[in-house]
Amino acid sequence: MRLVIGFVLSLLAGASLAADAQLPAYPEVRPGVALNFPADHGAHPDFRTEWWYITGLLDTADGKTLGFQVTFFRTRPQIDQRNPSAFVPKQILFAHAAISDVAVGHLLHDQRVAREGFGLAQASTADTDVVIDDWNLKRGADGNFRAHVAGKEFTLDLNFSPSQAIMLQGEGGYSRKGPLGSQASHYYSMPHLKVSGTVARGGKPAAVTGSAWLDREWSSSYLDPNAVGWDWVGLNLDDGSALMAFQIRKADGSALWAGGSFRSADGTTQRFAPEDVRFTTGRTWRSPRTNTDYPVERMLVVRLPTGEREFRLTPLFDDQELDSRGAGGPVYWEGAVRSPGGRGYLELTGYFKPLKL
Repeated sequence: MRLVIGFVLSLLAGASLAADAQLPAYPEVRPGVALNFPADHGAHPDFRTEWWYITGLLDTADGKTLGFQVTFFRTRPQIDQRNPSAFVPKQILFAHAAISDVAVGHLLHDQRVAREGFGLAQASTADTDVVIDDWNLKRGADGNFRAHVAGKEFTLDLNFSPSQAIMLQGEGGYSRKGPLGSQASHYYSMPHLKVSGTVARGGKPAAVTGSAWLDREWSSSYLDPNAVGWDWVGLNLDDGSALMAFQIRKADGSALWAGGSFRSADGTTQRFAPEDVRFTTGRTWRSPRTNTDYPVERMLVVRLPTGEREFRLTPLFDDQELDSRGAGGPVYWEGAVRSPGGRGYLELTGYFKPLKL
């Protein structure tokens, strides 16, 4: 059945790229565009790609710590916009979910992918309401986000309650990702989400609490042609402050661009210029499945008004590689990490092969 669907989609894609095809005109991310809520919690279907990205750490009643990821993506492919068929995939939705459990020693992972429509997959433009079959992420009237993910080896039913104001990244939500102004995303974060709910393994739900980080980005031109991937970290710090930092890497491993922000416990926010962020490697780990070397232990140095501050990022365990090729995604490392005075998530993309969005 999957082969038949793939063949049909390939025919549709081929037909859509005929000489007279009317392909999407993607809008450009520009500075000075004020974000508007709750609409900007919802989808932006004109843009080429976007994501709702939640990562965090959970604590069980018996003292165990689990990392988790729930991510929904939307992409607008190069499809003829005049084709009236409901089967044409003008919007594609896909999702990843994973649990990091030291006792297991590798990620438990599942994924979904579907074209929008037919009552099976949709992303509302009014507020966060993303659905793929029985997976969903929704924001309620109370401002809380709720996620339901039923994978082969686990089920997540989690509630995320904001405890801090929205954190606009970059210049009021305009976040540069490269040397050209158009290489950017609209970007905001919600750190220090309070998490409650259940994680079920083997049909047995266990109550969990914890903290999480939500990233929202949408863009039409994210990566410079010379970029192969990025390193990203989001840290919820114990004193209530929050740190996000990233670097876009070239093939030689050097930074093509970098950025991020630090919000102190009193709400003061420092935005990082590229020269304010420096990642170095403490230790690498080689995947036994893909033979990819990942710098799983990093030292991050950021420049604050009070001087430089270093964060040592130590993984919960090494094998947190995620292979999402089954849902049309990349192979990357996405892992729970600890740092003195905080914990969060580290993402490493483009190490298996150059990342294409």
